[in-house]
Amino acid sequence: MSSQVIPAQAHGGPSYRWELTPTGSTAQFRGLAAVSKDVAWVGGTEGTVLRTVDGGRHWQNVSPKGAEALQFRDVEAFDAKRAVALSIGVGEDSRVYRTADGGKTWTETFRNTDENAFYDCFAFNDDKHGLAMSDPVDGKFRIAATSDGGKSWKVQSNAGMPAALPGEFAFAASGTCLVAGPGRTAWFATGGGDRPRVFRTNDGGRHWRVSDSPMASGTAAGIFSLAFRNPLFGVAVGGDFEKPDEAVKAASITYDGGRTWKLVPADKAPKGYRSGSHFVPWSPSTVVAVGPSGSDVSFDGGRSWKQFYDGSFDSVECAGHGSQAGCWASGAKGAVGRLMH
Repeated sequence: MSSQVIPAQAHGGPSYRWELTPTGSTAQFRGLAAVSKDVAWVGGTEGTVLRTVDGGRHWQNVSPKGAEALQFRDVEAFDAKRAVALSIGVGEDSRVYRTADGGKTWTETFRNTDENAFYDCFAFNDDKHGLAMSDPVDGKFRIAATSDGGKSWKVQSNAGMPAALPGEFAFAASGTCLVAGPGRTAWFATGGGDRPRVFRTNDGGRHWRVSDSPMASGTAAGIFSLAFRNPLFGVAVGGDFEKPDEAVKAASITYDGGRTWKLVPADKAPKGYRSGSHFVPWSPSTVVAVGPSGSDVSFDGGRSWKQFYDGSFDSVECAGHGSQAGCWASGAKGAVGRLMH
């Protein structure tokens, strides 16, 4: 694919494009943490973690020692020094590492010992409270929680978790199958069953409610990414990762905190399967989505989408305020981009 820029512009507003930043790596980066326009972290295959503090001009290899066999699928960073990285896989391959010195040293703070668990993604409400989510164990999704910034984790009781559907699971595609909101709110999305669903909590993961989604589902299909602007307004994107150029029931919107979802019509949806999404900090209704077959932007809160890039990314994340706000994307073959607008 030519990876060309396709103009996408709001009426009288900004145009969007990715500025690619050379990482010197060939890893696939599905883990991504944006801190600002200058600071970002990525995590990927072969235990690779990189960090930039100068807007992507230089990337430092800060990979945890001894983690070469792991795949980091999610990274959450609080600033240029403090970050946590989640590796995925069955049993002990699901781990959490934490650094407080910019990746010079890492401490393993969680290792899954249940051979039936598989942790997909995690998210933080603030720099203390976070949740990690595993595919179903004994018929229910599993949640581990931290209240000390990832220094320690505790698997939660599943008494407040609704039962999983047959074949239901989550996608460890971009670190955004689970997202956190203000207070103790969080949401996670699923696929694999006869319908995709969105689970939500208001009490830090102790109790969950679940809603059906009108999006497509299947063995390789469902909701891959959630993005919320506030506790009520959010978008979901996904599709079928085995059909990256097709977008069948691939996006939806909620205005009531995930209780109900409205499907985006096919002619207004992203043009293919999308694995990551995030609202931009500088506009209340602008959201970006990425996937293997391109990147799209919506200027109207997810109701309609325009493609602006036809290259491949897996993840997108935005952070920062004012002049420090920035959005980043990451993906295969060491690709990382910074959003220009």
